[in-house]
Amino acid sequence: MEDLESLAARVPDGALLALAPEYSWVPMALIRALIRRRVKDLHLLTVPIGGLAADLLIGAGAVKTLESAAVSLGEAGPAPRFSEAVEGGALDMRDSTCPAIHTALQASEKGVDFMPLGGLVGSDLVDNRDDWKVVDDPLGQGGGPVVLLPAIKPDVTVFHSPRADTEGNVWIGRRRELVTMAHAAAATLVTVEAVEDRDFLDDEATAAGTLSGLYVTAIAVAEGGARPLGLTGHYERDTDYIRAYAEEAKTGDGFKRYLDREVFAETGDETETETGAETGTETGAGS
Repeated sequence: MEDLESLAARVPDGALLALAPEYSWVPMALIRALIRRRVKDLHLLTVPIGGLAADLLIGAGAVKTLESAAVSLGEAGPAPRFSEAVEGGALDMRDSTCPAIHTALQASEKGVDFMPLGGLVGSDLVDNRDDWKVVDDPLGQGGGPVVLLPAIKPDVTVFHSPRADTEGNVWIGRRRELVTMAHAAAATLVTVEAVEDRDFLDDEATAAGTLSGLYVTAIAVAEGGARPLGLTGHYERDTDYIRAYAEEAKTGDGFKRYLDREVFAETGDETETETGAETGTETGAGS
């Protein structure tokens, strides 16, 4: 078991980082710890969509490349730091789709270099992704063309969970995408609300919803670690907080105030300069 800051130290600069979607328990406390340690040059993969966590990392200048099906704050509106970074050319954006991201991760999970996907044929996305290849049905069965997607192998997968056990197993419940993410990645880092003195895999009631410790690199306890996002059965998404963030983060100055108050206040640190999305350089919390 580790503390939050040492867990964040396991994510190297330049890592391909796979981030769980907001309905699958985002490790917000870990995201804030990454910003405090001023991680940079991340290749961020949202699996398959991003929200508040992605917007924070982008605004802090921590992200060089983003592969995503969408980034949004949902009912709170557009993700302001993401929108400005894309419109200003400060972010290398790789547009994708939900099925494409899951399929590419499944390729790594299965240990193959690529996987086929049919639904992309005819999409404008294919024309703008030179790493995707359209080929005729390789079996000659008249199935029509398919798109070959190169495998995505994250350096690190991160997510938050309600609980782990003393054997290093992590509860994921019905969130099966977390299994694929962990299987595909070289390392998986998990924050949890609590650690229970038991073995989830020994109990039929918990075994099916458990990610084996074989695929978990390190765990840190972080109570409330998904806040202000929700955690099933523990706390709800704080929609008022996220709406307030969406308004404040519309400007670089507002986002800097947010970081100083909500991210750096614990350590007495401050952002050093304008954020990367404002200047087009990797400064501020990402420097």
